[in-house]
Amino acid sequence: MLTYLCLRTEGTGRFYRVELAYNLFGEYSVLREWGLNGGRGARAGRQLVTWFSNLREACLAAERWQRKAQRRGYHTIEDAA
Repeated sequence: MLTYLCLRTEGTGRFYRVELAYNLFGEYSVLREWGLNGGRGARAGRQLVTWFSNLREACLAAERWQRKAQRRGYHTIEDAA
């Protein structure tokens, strides 16, 4: 699952990305990235990985972070994959 959200207000090119992944050790992770489109250095963005022992918890967390970003004005970009 990959969700790419973008904030489009005047003078802002911000993004928020949520990705759910499975690793070789049987764990699930949710990667969150956010920042400015085209930014450099610290302005390029930040990322945070959170690990989960099962798929259900990882999906619930990813959906929760996606809804939170949407409440802040971000909207889903369909062709991001």
